[in-house]
Amino acid sequence: MGKFVNNIAEFNKYCEENEVEFVDFRFTDIKGAWHHISYRRSAVGDEMLEGGIPFDGSSIENWQPINESDMLLKPDVETAFLDPFTADSTVCVICDVYDIYKNELYARCPRSIAKKALQALEDAGVADAAYFGPENEFFIFDDVKIVDNDNHQSFKVETDEGHWADAEDYGEYGNMGHRPRIKGGYFPVMPTDSAVDLRAEMMMLLEEVGLEVVLGHHEVAQGQHEIGIVFSDIITAADNVQKYKYVVKMVAHLNGKTATFMPKPIYNDNGNGMHVHQSLWKDGTNLFYEEGAYANLSKTALDYLSGIFAHKEAVAAFTNPSTNSFKRLLPGFEAPRILTYSSQNRSAACRIPYGAGEKATRIETRFPDSTSCPYLAFAVLMTAGLDGIKNGGYDLVGPFNEDLFELTRDELKERKIPELPNSFRDALEGLEKDHDFLAPIMDEEYVQTYVDYMFDRHVVPVEGRPTAYEYISTYSC
Repeated sequence: MGKFVNNIAEFNKYCEENEVEFVDFRFTDIKGAWHHISYRRSAVGDEMLEGGIPFDGSSIENWQPINESDMLLKPDVETAFLDPFTADSTVCVICDVYDIYKNELYARCPRSIAKKALQALEDAGVADAAYFGPENEFFIFDDVKIVDNDNHQSFKVETDEGHWADAEDYGEYGNMGHRPRIKGGYFPVMPTDSAVDLRAEMMMLLEEVGLEVVLGHHEVAQGQHEIGIVFSDIITAADNVQKYKYVVKMVAHLNGKTATFMPKPIYNDNGNGMHVHQSLWKDGTNLFYEEGAYANLSKTALDYLSGIFAHKEAVAAFTNPSTNSFKRLLPGFEAPRILTYSSQNRSAACRIPYGAGEKATRIETRFPDSTSCPYLAFAVLMTAGLDGIKNGGYDLVGPFNEDLFELTRDELKERKIPELPNSFRDALEGLEKDHDFLAPIMDEEYVQTYVDYMFDRHVVPVEGRPTAYEYISTYSC
């Protein structure tokens, strides 16, 4: 587990030992999707690994114009791992994108932006390491159907775990009737938990590609699951999310099922989050730890958290970057949208994990989800936190140990407890007004490009499409 090679010489030896036939170079686009190009191993020499691989940047959505389309992939050979799914031995290498016109890492490359965030942290003299531990939840379905026509909008997902399958005829196999029910899926054993073996296969393959796996379990919703992996530095943690999603989706696919990290695929049940554990370190010391303070949380940690909450719209534009994200963040579904903090309390947007000593003290932001590009989400969270530290902390409400889900919206207002924005539109419009704190990692042009792209990709198309419920509520007007 961890790294398999440390340099080009070890990479070549690794390829030889594993009889590698292909080298698969992978990079991440603005929305967090992985792209790749495969080379024959015989065509990949040291010069290519050091100098980069040319590709057409204009063919990647929302990247380069066609008149300046030549770009380079800069391989990070230390990320090399064997693809467990290819028929022929293939080694994958994660790359940064290089701008040949400016002779620097590409300003729209999410992985490069995350590296800028880490450099900004070090330049500020605050910390020399940032550790992130994401928890990505996902659903496994047996079938998904989608219709997007002018006169017909619909989707339908199927899982044998869904309560709607109670009356299904399974022929000679029978309908056994063991199902989690709505919000009843947390930790049941077989046969109610029907994916034990599937998760086990995912966990073992995740270890094969270098992740350190701790646990796996059924989550609260019907057909929902989670696999826990060990935290890492900010860049490796984001790399691991990309590998995690790839393995989960491929294992499901090869078993005749489909996995999704979509925040809210099922109405009336809990959605998928990506809780993000975070801590900053300097000279081997955890800056978030202060013995005897509330939950052993230092002022530095609280200042960091206050920066995230102070820039809530801008942060949410990157940590929850879809209209579907905000369908998850509704009252009644363990939605962590209330911007306060608490030890152990999962109703707050930030939880301080129980029993954490000096090495393990950290914050856990619970509102992000997996529609986010992990490099951008982690970079923005850390940059907002750094802004909070630089400014000596913003107003921070809390801590609260009561169940905040029981409070009404009026009670939240009366007690002046802030919440996340109500929609992706609100988040993006907030980002347009509040992005100066992001200057160390992205310029004005990038921010506006991101906002325009997300409006065109998510907000406007969704707002323009009628839904089935709108027919129920307004057809007979």
